[in-house]
Amino acid sequence: MTSNLGDLRVNRIGLGAMRLTGAAAFDSASSSDRERSITVLRRAIELGVDHIDTAAYYFSPLRSANELINRALAPYPDDLVISTKVWPARDPSGQWWWATPEQLRGQVEENLRQLGRDHLDVVNLRVPPSRGDGSIAEHFGALAELREAGLIRHLGISNATLAHLSEAQAIAPVVCVQNPYGVGATAAEQEVLRACGERGIAFVPFFAIAGAGREAGAPATDDEAVLAVARAHGATPAQVRLAWTLHQGPHVLAIPGTGNPDHLAANMAAAELRLSADDLARLAT
Repeated sequence: MTSNLGDLRVNRIGLGAMRLTGAAAFDSASSSDRERSITVLRRAIELGVDHIDTAAYYFSPLRSANELINRALAPYPDDLVISTKVWPARDPSGQWWWATPEQLRGQVEENLRQLGRDHLDVVNLRVPPSRGDGSIAEHFGALAELREAGLIRHLGISNATLAHLSEAQAIAPVVCVQNPYGVGATAAEQEVLRACGERGIAFVPFFAIAGAGREAGAPATDDEAVLAVARAHGATPAQVRLAWTLHQGPHVLAIPGTGNPDHLAANMAAAELRLSADDLARLAT
């Protein structure tokens, strides 16, 4: 089960790197077990993961997702696609700041240095909440220049609207949109997914499992419809949520994040879960 990121062919279930650094990379009070995170990364490759999503700002006091990826996987498999995100950043204390267009080159070079690469496969411009109705042209234009310089192979946008997508496409090719999306998606979220399919762009949802829990993870008790479908298939709610996401179109990828080897195996197995029309109808209500 594969799809495209530009001219890069990848399996439709990849790995999000945020949780490799701890319970959540945005929680600077936690750190992961280094060897377990390295085991997860290496096991992911064995299970067929060839798309890893990361960011330089995924770090906790003792762990950096990029450096864990470098330590575990370099020299990298030829078919491994690593995507990252820029615009937001965190200082060593964990405080957030947002880059100017001129500072994006430094963020790209930071990812290159941490990952030990001479170019980045995919760089997503992560749009801040404050730009919901604003222009991203200056920032995306700066990334387009870095693409022309050979530091970046492909460009995407993240946390973006349809207006952002059209604005970006007028500047340079866009291979993916990375937005929050999952069971219970809003009409606006569905509209972005459909537009990506129509334009031949990969849609890469995050929080497909966590849903409204976002960085905190999936809720302790799940939606009854999800639980019912899970019972019918002998699957976990997380597997149902991932399978539902993949059923939304052949251009849809998934990047579930985990630092747990067992959860990794379960997530990969979700690609084999086939939901019926009745299942899909139940989850849509």
